[in-house]
Amino acid sequence: MNSSLADLGLSIPVIAAPMSGGPTTPAMVIAAHSAGGLGFLATGYKTPEAVETELRAVRGAGIPFGVNVFAPNPVPISTQRYAEYARAMQREADRFGISLPDAPIDSDDYFGAKIDLLRADPVPIVSFTFGIPGREVIGDLQQAGSTVVQTVTSRAEAQAAAAAGVDALAVQANVAGGHSGTLTPDNPPPAVPLDDLVSDIVSAVGLPVIAAGGLGTADDVAAVLQAGARAAAVGTVLLLADESGASATHQAALQDPARTETVITRAFTGRPARGLRNRFINTYETSAPLGYPAVHYLTSPLRKAAAAAAEPDLVHLWAGTGYRQARRGPTAQILTQLAP
Repeated sequence: MNSSLADLGLSIPVIAAPMSGGPTTPAMVIAAHSAGGLGFLATGYKTPEAVETELRAVRGAGIPFGVNVFAPNPVPISTQRYAEYARAMQREADRFGISLPDAPIDSDDYFGAKIDLLRADPVPIVSFTFGIPGREVIGDLQQAGSTVVQTVTSRAEAQAAAAAGVDALAVQANVAGGHSGTLTPDNPPPAVPLDDLVSDIVSAVGLPVIAAGGLGTADDVAAVLQAGARAAAVGTVLLLADESGASATHQAALQDPARTETVITRAFTGRPARGLRNRFINTYETSAPLGYPAVHYLTSPLRKAAAAAAEPDLVHLWAGTGYRQARRGPTAQILTQLAP
Protein backbone atom coordinates (compact mmCIF):
# COMPACT_ATOMS: atom_id res chain seq x y z
CA MET A 1 0.00 0.00 0.00
CA ASN A 2 1.04 3.62 -0.32
CA SER A 3 0.57 3.70 3.44
CA SER A 4 1.86 0.84 5.55
CA LEU A 5 -0.26 -0.56 8.38
CA ALA A 6 1.95 1.37 10.78
CA ASP A 7 1.31 4.62 8.89
CA LEU A 8 -2.42 4.08 9.33
CA GLY A 9 -2.06 3.63 13.05
CA LEU A 10 -3.05 -0.04 13.11
CA SER A 11 -1.92 -2.04 16.10
CA ILE A 12 -4.02 -5.09 15.19
CA PRO A 13 -4.30 -6.48 11.63
CA VAL A 14 -8.10 -6.54 11.66
CA ILE A 15 -10.38 -4.38 9.53
CA ALA A 16 -14.12 -3.73 9.83
CA ALA A 17 -15.28 -4.49 6.31
CA PRO A 18 -17.72 -2.15 4.55
CA MET A 19 -21.26 -3.55 4.66
CA SER A 20 -23.67 -1.65 2.43
CA GLY A 21 -27.36 -1.32 3.08
CA GLY A 22 -27.10 -0.12 6.67
CA PRO A 23 -24.94 -2.42 8.86
CA THR A 24 -21.80 -0.28 8.65
CA THR A 25 -22.16 2.99 10.52
CA PRO A 26 -19.76 5.88 11.25
CA ALA A 27 -19.81 4.73 14.87
CA MET A 28 -18.55 1.29 13.79
CA VAL A 29 -15.73 2.84 11.76
CA ILE A 30 -14.66 5.00 14.71
CA ALA A 31 -14.87 2.03 17.07
CA ALA A 32 -12.68 -0.07 14.77
CA HIS A 33 -9.93 2.53 15.09
CA SER A 34 -10.29 2.61 18.86
CA ALA A 35 -9.51 -1.14 18.86
CA GLY A 36 -6.34 -0.51 16.93
CA GLY A 37 -7.84 -1.62 13.64
CA LEU A 38 -9.35 0.18 10.67
CA GLY A 39 -12.90 0.78 9.50
CA PHE A 40 -14.40 1.35 6.06
CA LEU A 41 -17.48 3.41 5.32
CA ALA A 42 -19.82 1.73 2.84
CA THR A 43 -21.14 4.13 0.19
CA GLY A 44 -23.23 1.60 -1.75
CA TYR A 45 -26.87 2.66 -2.27
CA LYS A 46 -26.26 6.04 -0.64
CA THR A 47 -26.60 9.46 -2.25
CA PRO A 48 -23.49 11.66 -2.43
CA GLU A 49 -25.09 13.90 0.19
CA ALA A 50 -25.52 10.97 2.59
CA VAL A 51 -21.93 9.91 1.97
CA GLU A 52 -20.72 13.43 2.69
CA THR A 53 -22.60 13.42 5.99
CA GLU A 54 -20.96 10.15 7.03
CA LEU A 55 -17.54 11.41 5.96
CA ARG A 56 -17.95 14.45 8.17
CA ALA A 57 -18.95 12.27 11.11
CA VAL A 58 -15.83 10.11 10.84
CA ARG A 59 -13.50 13.01 10.03
CA GLY A 60 -14.68 14.62 13.22
CA ALA A 61 -13.00 11.81 15.13
CA GLY A 62 -9.65 12.66 13.52
CA ILE A 63 -8.82 9.06 12.56
CA PRO A 64 -7.62 7.22 9.45
CA PHE A 65 -10.33 5.25 7.67
CA GLY A 66 -11.37 3.84 4.32
CA VAL A 67 -14.29 4.31 1.96
CA ASN A 68 -15.75 1.60 -0.27
CA VAL A 69 -17.36 2.47 -3.62
CA PHE A 70 -19.31 0.30 -6.05
CA ALA A 71 -17.63 0.59 -9.45
CA PRO A 72 -20.13 0.20 -12.31
CA ASN A 73 -20.22 -3.29 -13.82
CA PRO A 74 -23.88 -3.77 -14.73
CA VAL A 75 -25.46 -7.11 -15.58
CA PRO A 76 -28.07 -6.52 -18.31
CA ILE A 77 -31.52 -8.06 -18.17
CA SER A 78 -34.09 -8.40 -20.95
CA THR A 79 -37.41 -6.61 -20.68
CA GLN A 80 -39.22 -9.94 -20.84
CA ARG A 81 -37.23 -11.62 -18.06
CA TYR A 82 -37.64 -8.53 -15.89
CA ALA A 83 -41.39 -8.45 -16.46
CA GLU A 84 -41.76 -12.13 -15.55
CA TYR A 85 -39.88 -11.72 -12.30
CA ALA A 86 -41.58 -8.41 -11.51
CA ARG A 87 -45.00 -10.09 -11.63
CA ALA A 88 -43.91 -12.66 -9.05
CA MET A 89 -42.37 -9.98 -6.84
CA GLN A 90 -45.48 -7.80 -7.04
CA ARG A 91 -47.59 -10.70 -5.75
CA GLU A 92 -45.35 -10.80 -2.67
CA ALA A 93 -45.49 -7.01 -2.33
CA ASP A 94 -49.29 -6.86 -2.51
CA ARG A 95 -49.57 -8.11 1.06
CA PHE A 96 -47.72 -4.97 2.20
CA GLY A 97 -49.75 -2.65 -0.03
CA ILE A 98 -46.72 -1.43 -1.97
CA SER A 99 -45.95 -1.16 -5.67
CA LEU A 100 -42.69 -2.27 -7.23
CA PRO A 101 -41.00 -0.79 -10.33
CA ASP A 102 -42.66 -2.14 -13.46
CA ALA A 103 -39.65 -1.34 -15.64
CA PRO A 104 -35.93 -1.93 -15.01
CA ILE A 105 -34.13 0.83 -13.13
CA ASP A 106 -30.55 1.43 -14.20
CA SER A 107 -28.13 3.28 -11.95
CA ASP A 108 -24.38 3.66 -11.55
CA ASP A 109 -24.91 4.40 -7.83
CA TYR A 110 -23.78 8.02 -8.31
CA PHE A 111 -20.30 6.76 -9.15
CA GLY A 112 -19.05 9.97 -10.76
CA ALA A 113 -20.33 12.20 -7.97
CA LYS A 114 -18.78 9.99 -5.31
CA ILE A 115 -15.42 10.01 -7.09
CA ASP A 116 -15.61 13.80 -7.40
CA LEU A 117 -16.24 13.97 -3.65
CA LEU A 118 -13.23 11.78 -2.89
CA ARG A 119 -11.03 13.73 -5.30
CA ALA A 120 -11.93 17.00 -3.65
CA ASP A 121 -11.81 15.73 -0.08
CA PRO A 122 -9.42 12.73 -0.04
CA VAL A 123 -9.52 9.87 2.44
CA PRO A 124 -6.62 7.55 3.34
CA ILE A 125 -8.00 4.50 1.50
CA VAL A 126 -10.57 4.03 -1.25
CA SER A 127 -11.65 0.51 -2.15
CA PHE A 128 -13.71 -0.61 -5.13
CA THR A 129 -16.10 -3.51 -5.50
CA PHE A 130 -17.96 -5.07 -8.49
CA GLY A 131 -15.83 -3.44 -11.18
CA ILE A 132 -12.35 -2.03 -11.72
CA PRO A 133 -12.49 1.72 -12.31
CA GLY A 134 -10.62 3.34 -15.16
CA ARG A 135 -6.95 4.23 -14.88
CA GLU A 136 -7.79 7.94 -14.72
CA VAL A 137 -9.97 7.46 -11.64
CA ILE A 138 -7.33 5.31 -9.93
CA GLY A 139 -4.59 7.78 -10.80
CA ASP A 140 -6.56 10.81 -9.63
CA LEU A 141 -7.25 9.23 -6.25
CA GLN A 142 -3.62 8.22 -5.85
CA GLN A 143 -2.52 11.73 -6.81
CA ALA A 144 -4.85 13.05 -4.10
CA GLY A 145 -3.06 10.84 -1.57
CA SER A 146 -5.44 7.90 -1.31
CA THR A 147 -4.36 4.27 -1.35
CA VAL A 148 -6.56 2.41 -3.89
CA VAL A 149 -7.72 -1.12 -3.07
CA GLN A 150 -9.60 -3.43 -5.45
CA THR A 151 -11.84 -6.31 -4.39
CA VAL A 152 -11.02 -9.51 -6.29
CA THR A 153 -12.12 -13.12 -6.08
CA SER A 154 -9.57 -14.94 -8.26
CA ARG A 155 -6.01 -14.83 -9.53
CA ALA A 156 -7.18 -13.55 -12.93
CA GLU A 157 -9.10 -10.69 -11.31
CA ALA A 158 -6.09 -9.86 -9.14
CA GLN A 159 -3.87 -9.68 -12.21
CA ALA A 160 -6.38 -7.41 -13.98
CA ALA A 161 -6.52 -5.11 -10.95
CA ALA A 162 -2.74 -4.97 -10.73
CA ALA A 163 -2.54 -4.09 -14.42
CA ALA A 164 -4.98 -1.23 -13.81
CA GLY A 165 -2.58 0.27 -11.28
CA VAL A 166 -4.23 -0.29 -7.88
CA ASP A 167 -2.12 -0.30 -4.72
CA ALA A 168 -3.55 -3.31 -2.89
CA LEU A 169 -6.13 -6.06 -3.13
CA ALA A 170 -9.04 -7.15 -0.97
CA VAL A 171 -9.16 -10.88 -1.67
CA GLN A 172 -12.66 -12.23 -1.06
CA ALA A 173 -13.54 -15.92 -0.86
CA ASN A 174 -16.98 -17.18 -1.82
CA VAL A 175 -17.79 -17.93 1.85
CA ALA A 176 -18.13 -14.17 2.45
CA GLY A 177 -21.50 -12.75 3.40
CA GLY A 178 -23.36 -10.37 1.14
CA HIS A 179 -22.49 -9.72 -2.48
CA SER A 180 -19.62 -11.44 -4.15
CA GLY A 181 -17.13 -8.93 -5.48
CA THR A 182 -16.54 -11.03 -8.59
CA LEU A 183 -16.00 -9.09 -11.78
CA THR A 184 -17.97 -11.76 -13.70
CA PRO A 185 -21.23 -12.32 -11.79
CA ASP A 186 -22.61 -14.34 -14.69
CA ASN A 187 -19.66 -16.72 -14.38
CA PRO A 188 -18.15 -16.56 -10.87
CA PRO A 189 -14.77 -18.23 -10.32
CA PRO A 190 -14.73 -21.64 -8.62
CA ALA A 191 -14.75 -21.79 -4.84
CA VAL A 192 -11.30 -21.82 -3.26
CA PRO A 193 -10.53 -21.78 0.50
CA LEU A 194 -9.55 -18.27 1.55
CA ASP A 195 -6.05 -19.10 2.76
CA ASP A 196 -5.31 -20.95 -0.49
CA LEU A 197 -6.72 -18.07 -2.52
CA VAL A 198 -4.60 -15.56 -0.61
CA SER A 199 -1.46 -17.65 -1.03
CA ASP A 200 -2.09 -18.06 -4.77
CA ILE A 201 -2.68 -14.34 -5.34
CA VAL A 202 0.24 -13.23 -3.18
CA SER A 203 2.56 -15.47 -5.20
CA ALA A 204 1.14 -14.26 -8.53
CA VAL A 205 0.72 -10.52 -7.91
CA GLY A 206 3.17 -8.31 -6.07
CA LEU A 207 0.61 -6.30 -4.14
CA PRO A 208 -0.38 -6.26 -0.45
CA VAL A 209 -3.47 -8.32 0.30
CA ILE A 210 -6.37 -7.91 2.73
CA ALA A 211 -8.18 -11.24 3.22
CA ALA A 212 -11.97 -11.42 3.57
CA GLY A 213 -14.64 -14.08 3.79
CA GLY A 214 -15.93 -16.34 6.55
CA LEU A 215 -13.52 -15.10 9.23
CA GLY A 216 -14.93 -15.36 12.74
CA THR A 217 -12.14 -16.39 15.12
CA ALA A 218 -8.59 -15.40 15.97
CA ASP A 219 -7.44 -18.71 14.48
CA ASP A 220 -9.16 -17.79 11.20
CA VAL A 221 -7.35 -14.48 11.13
CA ALA A 222 -4.02 -16.11 11.98
CA ALA A 223 -4.44 -18.56 9.10
CA VAL A 224 -4.86 -15.87 6.44
CA LEU A 225 -1.96 -13.87 7.84
CA GLN A 226 0.15 -17.01 7.66
CA ALA A 227 -0.95 -17.38 4.01
CA GLY A 228 0.48 -13.95 3.25
CA ALA A 229 -2.27 -11.42 3.93
CA ARG A 230 -1.32 -8.13 5.58
CA ALA A 231 -4.67 -7.87 7.35
CA ALA A 232 -8.04 -9.59 7.68
CA ALA A 233 -11.39 -7.90 6.98
CA VAL A 234 -14.46 -9.06 8.89
CA GLY A 235 -18.10 -8.18 8.37
CA THR A 236 -20.62 -10.82 9.40
CA VAL A 237 -19.08 -11.18 12.85
CA LEU A 238 -19.94 -7.50 13.45
CA LEU A 239 -23.61 -7.63 12.47
CA LEU A 240 -24.71 -7.94 16.11
CA ALA A 241 -22.24 -5.36 17.42
CA ASP A 242 -23.47 -2.40 19.44
CA GLU A 243 -22.57 -0.05 16.58
CA SER A 244 -24.18 -2.17 13.84
CA GLY A 245 -26.97 -0.67 11.78
CA ALA A 246 -28.35 -4.07 10.72
CA SER A 247 -32.11 -4.31 11.09
CA ALA A 248 -33.64 -5.99 14.13
CA THR A 249 -35.13 -8.59 11.76
CA HIS A 250 -31.72 -9.40 10.32
CA GLN A 251 -30.13 -9.58 13.77
CA ALA A 252 -32.86 -11.86 15.11
CA ALA A 253 -32.45 -14.24 12.17
CA LEU A 254 -28.70 -14.49 12.79
CA GLN A 255 -29.46 -15.77 16.28
CA ASP A 256 -32.32 -18.08 15.29
CA PRO A 257 -31.18 -21.68 15.87
CA ALA A 258 -33.60 -22.85 13.18
CA ARG A 259 -31.53 -21.07 10.51
CA THR A 260 -28.66 -23.46 9.94
CA GLU A 261 -27.37 -22.72 6.44
CA THR A 262 -26.07 -19.93 4.24
CA VAL A 263 -26.37 -20.11 0.46
CA ILE A 264 -25.37 -18.05 -2.53
CA THR A 265 -28.38 -16.56 -4.27
CA ARG A 266 -29.21 -14.08 -7.00
CA ALA A 267 -32.91 -13.99 -6.12
CA PHE A 268 -32.77 -10.72 -4.19
CA THR A 269 -30.56 -8.54 -6.38
CA GLY A 270 -29.78 -10.29 -9.65
CA ARG A 271 -26.15 -10.69 -8.58
CA PRO A 272 -24.67 -13.55 -6.50
CA ALA A 273 -24.68 -12.91 -2.76
CA ARG A 274 -24.52 -15.13 0.32
CA GLY A 275 -27.19 -15.10 3.00
CA LEU A 276 -29.16 -17.26 5.40
CA ARG A 277 -31.49 -19.63 3.59
CA ASN A 278 -35.13 -18.56 3.82
CA ARG A 279 -38.45 -19.01 2.02
CA PHE A 280 -37.72 -16.33 -0.55
CA ILE A 281 -34.54 -18.08 -1.68
CA ASN A 282 -36.22 -21.49 -1.71
CA THR A 283 -39.11 -20.15 -3.78
CA TYR A 284 -37.34 -17.94 -6.30
CA GLU A 285 -33.70 -18.97 -6.69
CA THR A 286 -34.33 -21.33 -9.61
CA SER A 287 -36.39 -18.76 -11.52
CA ALA A 288 -34.50 -15.59 -10.55
CA PRO A 289 -32.74 -13.84 -13.43
CA LEU A 290 -29.33 -12.28 -13.41
CA GLY A 291 -29.73 -8.53 -13.75
CA TYR A 292 -27.98 -6.00 -11.59
CA PRO A 293 -28.86 -3.39 -10.44
CA ALA A 294 -32.34 -3.78 -11.95
CA VAL A 295 -33.36 -6.74 -9.77
CA HIS A 296 -31.94 -5.02 -6.68
CA TYR A 297 -34.16 -1.99 -7.27
CA LEU A 298 -37.13 -4.24 -8.06
CA THR A 299 -37.03 -6.10 -4.75
CA SER A 300 -35.69 -3.34 -2.51
CA PRO A 301 -39.10 -1.93 -1.45
CA LEU A 302 -40.34 -5.45 -0.70
CA ARG A 303 -37.30 -6.26 1.41
CA LYS A 304 -37.57 -3.02 3.36
CA ALA A 305 -41.27 -3.58 4.05
CA ALA A 306 -40.63 -7.14 5.18
CA ALA A 307 -37.81 -6.07 7.50
CA ALA A 308 -40.04 -3.40 9.05
CA ALA A 309 -42.79 -6.01 9.53
CA ALA A 310 -40.35 -8.51 11.10
CA GLU A 311 -40.84 -11.05 8.31
CA PRO A 312 -37.37 -12.53 7.78
CA ASP A 313 -38.45 -14.95 5.08
CA LEU A 314 -38.71 -12.05 2.62
CA VAL A 315 -35.51 -10.28 3.69
CA HIS A 316 -31.97 -10.59 2.33
CA LEU A 317 -30.32 -12.00 5.45
CA TRP A 318 -26.76 -11.48 4.27
CA ALA A 319 -24.30 -13.59 6.23
CA GLY A 320 -21.04 -15.40 5.65
CA THR A 321 -20.39 -18.99 6.64
CA GLY A 322 -18.92 -17.86 9.97
CA TYR A 323 -22.21 -16.27 11.06
CA ARG A 324 -22.43 -18.34 14.25
CA GLN A 325 -19.43 -16.32 15.48
CA ALA A 326 -21.43 -13.06 15.37
CA ARG A 327 -21.85 -11.78 18.88
CA ARG A 328 -23.32 -8.96 20.90
CA GLY A 329 -20.92 -6.40 22.29
CA PRO A 330 -18.88 -3.35 21.35
CA THR A 331 -17.19 -3.40 17.94
CA ALA A 332 -13.83 -2.63 19.54
CA GLN A 333 -14.08 -5.64 21.83
CA ILE A 334 -15.09 -7.99 19.02
CA LEU A 335 -12.21 -6.87 16.82
CA THR A 336 -9.69 -7.08 19.64
CA GLN A 337 -10.72 -10.66 20.31
CA LEU A 338 -10.07 -11.52 16.65
CA ALA A 339 -6.46 -10.35 16.74
CA PRO A 340 -4.10 -13.35 16.83
